[in-house]
Amino acid sequence: MTHSVGTTYDMTEKASDTPMFEVIFDVQAKAVGKMRAEMRIEAFEPFKSVNHLAIDEGTFQGGEGTAPTPLEFFLTGFAGCLMVQIKAFAKKKRIQIDALDVQLKAKWEAHKGVHVPYIGAPVGFELFIDIDSPSSEAEIQELVKSAQLGCFVEQTMAQINSIGHTVRKSGGDWVELT
Repeated sequence: MTHSVGTTYDMTEKASDTPMFEVIFDVQAKAVGKMRAEMRIEAFEPFKSVNHLAIDEGTFQGGEGTAPTPLEFFLTGFAGCLMVQIKAFAKKKRIQIDALDVQLKAKWEAHKGVHVPYIGAPVGFELFIDIDSPSSEAEIQELVKSAQLGCFVEQTMAQINSIGHTVRKSGGDWVELT
């Protein structure tokens, strides 16, 4: 069911051609166990930070479950990104939020491949956003719609992206996969 209240936002709205700011990260990952990897994440723009995280798979994939899985981090990033954008946009719009809870339900399927063990296929994502606020329902819905546009994770998922893969074997030449 779709509700249309107050100002409507075109979720395919074209942004201006001139960026307000850039968001630039570099992630270095090193395999350190059966399926475990340790990562160094460095942010360059619009802020500077360095963090360290680990990922692992559960026994289903041959891991040991010593850290969250990549999908768990992905989903945490998605729900967390929308949540902080709601709070940031509420502050800019002077909308009081007394409590905010976000639940994200996600589903994928694995399909048998011809030349690979399986191919991952997203089925969909559902977000349930619970906001306690003295603001009107229309203001809260507009806030969430605008936060969707500001959530870099959701905007990344909402479009086709260019993803380059470059590989090298045993210190040899880098080869761009086509």
